[in-house]
Amino acid sequence: MKMAQVIKGIKLRLYPNAQQREQLWQMFGNERFVWNQMLAMAKERYQNNPSSHFVNEYGMNYLLKRLKQEYPFLRASDSTSFLVVNHNLAQAFKMLFKRQGGYPRFKSRRAIRQAHTGRSVCRVLAKRRVRLPKLGSIRTSKTTRLADNKLKCYTVCLEPTGRYYLSLQVAVETPKHLRKTGKAVGIDVGIANLAISSDGIKYGTFNAKWAEKQAAKWQSKYAKRKHQATVAVCQWNHNHKTTKKELSDYQNWQRAQQQKARYQAKVANQRKDYLHKLTTNLVKQYDVIVIEDLKAKNLQKNHCMAKAIANASWYQFRTMLAYKCAWYGKRLVVVKPNYTSQICSHCGYHSGPKPLQIREWSCQSCGTHHDRDINAAVNILHQGLKAIG
Repeated sequence: MKMAQVIKGIKLRLYPNAQQREQLWQMFGNERFVWNQMLAMAKERYQNNPSSHFVNEYGMNYLLKRLKQEYPFLRASDSTSFLVVNHNLAQAFKMLFKRQGGYPRFKSRRAIRQAHTGRSVCRVLAKRRVRLPKLGSIRTSKTTRLADNKLKCYTVCLEPTGRYYLSLQVAVETPKHLRKTGKAVGIDVGIANLAISSDGIKYGTFNAKWAEKQAAKWQSKYAKRKHQATVAVCQWNHNHKTTKKELSDYQNWQRAQQQKARYQAKVANQRKDYLHKLTTNLVKQYDVIVIEDLKAKNLQKNHCMAKAIANASWYQFRTMLAYKCAWYGKRLVVVKPNYTSQICSHCGYHSGPKPLQIREWSCQSCGTHHDRDINAAVNILHQGLKAIG
């Protein structure tokens, strides 16, 4: 009998040699070229004849053979990578037609992140070696997590930090369900505290004060080197009118950019580690977790709170809870956030809206004294239990 499987993402560090780095850069360029060619074709067809039939994913795949004949350098890439490019472009147009996204944009070689995605099979050769199509054997970080698992899809990316990473989609057996505790909890998310439970426990937001202080330090260095490079570019281009230089051609500016990116990546990893530990702890403690359906993107339009909301990472917190509950046999319930901070959780009296400065209040009907966040968490729990009966 076959065990149920789930798709899990695994990320490894890559250490390509000089030749493989050149090959990867060519692959990045090939995928960018195919995307731009297909997008230009669709744009030109529409401009010439707005009523013309849109070329779908199947039609774009049919054109790949002719494109490879016309541009032989495309044969240096894994052929399945172009199928992924066409699929992504077709999906972008579908979102456009549904009015859920903007018009697809052309890709630039100056983008801070480059990626190559394929559907071919890659194999694990040793503890720190994998074989990738067209690249051959390449050194990686430990591959012990890939043992006896079926690799579905791979992505090689060059991050702004200057480091290469391999992201894999792996089919693994469904994790064993955690033991039942018989407990349910409502969670209200906030800024000062990331999560406030209906049990009265407050889990703090990731502390980014040290991060902000270091960011200001690196930002000043980055701005200074960028200014110096900009002045040098202007002087060079003025004196050498036949050959032009770009800002990205200066190594001092490149090093400052990489140092800044590595620092930002370190802070992002620390935040992600904190969220993983918090969500895992919640899933172990409770069988039913009820959260509110907040639209973080809309809330970030408030410029006074946008930075704090982004640091809290509400969306990432919810995403982690969702897949961990699915893996470990727990239940996540999402409810509407309407009036959760205005209703008394003891008697149900609706006392109306309150400004954010009011953190505690007493019910005018029953006299119960409430902590604003804990009261909202209890109301969220009541709504969730009512929804599941």
